Amino acid sequence: MRVTNNLASTPFARTRPIVVFTSVLGVLLVGLLGFLIYLNVANRWEARETTARIAELQAESASVARQQAAQDAILRDPRYSEVLEQTVFINSLLRRKAISWTRLFDDLATVLPHNVRILRIRPQVTASNEVYLDMDVASETGEPVVQMLRRMEGSPVFGPTAIHSSLAPTESEPLYRYRISVNYAQKL
Repeated sequence: MRVTNNLASTPFARTRPIVVFTSVLGVLLVGLLGFLIYLNVANRWEARETTARIAELQAESASVARQQAAQDAILRDPRYSEVLEQTVFINSLLRRKAISWTRLFDDLATVLPHNVRILRIRPQVTASNEVYLDMDVASETGEPVVQMLRRMEGSPVFGPTAIHSSLAPTESEPLYRYRISVNYAQKL
């Protein structure tokens, strides 16, 4: 029996670069798999910590809600209603007293023309702790009052203005009188 295998007749194939490339690619893919497994484990660990923190915060929130409900029950007790009303009244008085008259007049001096007189100022504090001024002003003509209103609206301290009423001069009162309201941005 004769074998006719001529090795020289088959061309030489260069497979070494392909083997090296596939080996490097395999190592890279195994490394990438390891990195992805690490990320998965780290995310699970972080998710456990986050879940534990959420449970802790929910328990704390429930505890605060129980304490608030207990305090509300005490305040709803008829024995304490008079004290609560007095507290609300005293707090409203303290809010009114918190207005600095010196600062108010300094701020008004920046917008008040020389020929406008302030006859009355009544500051009021709203429920949201904003100051609202109700003023009576007088002038020989209406132009200085309009100038004052423009300055107030352009000032960062005063807000929008409104004229509620105006009185023309009479024999006993020679000045134009205006009732004006304006928001005042004094922090309490």
